Amino acid sequence: MSGQGAKPLMTLLLLGGTGTATEIAARLARSGHDALCSVAGGARLGRTVDLPQREGGFGGEAGFRAFVKERGIRAVLDATHPFASRISERSARLCAEMGLPYCLVWRPEWVPEPGDRWIFLDQPEEAAAHVPPAAVVFLATGRAGLERFSDLRGRYLYCRQIQPKEGDFPLPDGEFILGTPPFTVEEEVALFRALRVDVLVVRNAGGEGSRSKLLAARQLGLLVLMLNRPPPPDAPLVGSVEAALDWVAQL
Repeated sequence: MSGQGAKPLMTLLLLGGTGTATEIAARLARSGHDALCSVAGGARLGRTVDLPQREGGFGGEAGFRAFVKERGIRAVLDATHPFASRISERSARLCAEMGLPYCLVWRPEWVPEPGDRWIFLDQPEEAAAHVPPAAVVFLATGRAGLERFSDLRGRYLYCRQIQPKEGDFPLPDGEFILGTPPFTVEEEVALFRALRVDVLVVRNAGGEGSRSKLLAARQLGLLVLMLNRPPPPDAPLVGSVEAALDWVAQL
C-alpha cells in the first residue's frame, strides 16, 4: 500500500455466517481492506459491519467461478461453520483450480472438562444407542438433517431455531422452540429445567459463542452426545481470528 489508509489492491471474499466471520469482517472493515462478505441462504449475517455483504448461494460451481471473475476476487478466506463441509470442500477445490489463495478458519474443537458427561459420535444415527427410552432430548444441531434422528422413537425431541419456518416437525414426537442467541448459562439452565431435558445433542463446532449450553449441561449433570466434525479440506488452516487476519496481511 502507498499512503496511510490506502486500500490494498486485492479483493478478498470472506465466506461467513458465523460469529467468527462477523468478527473478522469487522476487523477487516476497520483496517480498510477491500473485502466482501458472503453468507449462504438462511445463515445469519450477524451484527452489522461496514463491509459489503451478499446473501445466498453462488448457483453451483459455474456460478462461483463467474462471481469470482466478475468481482475481481483475488483470495478467499473461509470462516463458515465447521460442519459446512460441502461449502468448504468445494471452495477449496475451486480456488486451487483457479489459482486463488484459500484459507479455512478451523477453530479449536471443544474438549470435555471435569464434570462433563460426553459421548462422542461420528453420525447422528448413533444417538439412539445412548438415549434411554422415554428420555427428553434437546437437539442443538439445527433444523437441517433432523430426519437422521428418526431412530429416536419413543423419546421426546426439542429443536431450537432462530426464526419460525413453514413446515411441521419432521419426526413423530417433537417440536420446534424459538430462541435468539446468544444465550447465557443461566438462560440455558432455566430452559433445560423447564423442558425436563435428559440428553443434549450438539455438534462440536467449538468457539465461545455457543459454549453456554455445554456449561449448563455440566451444571445439571446432563448426558451430552457430541457429534464429531467432518475432516477439513486439504488446504491451509488457521485456528483463530488473529491468525486469519495475519494470513490476509501476508497476501
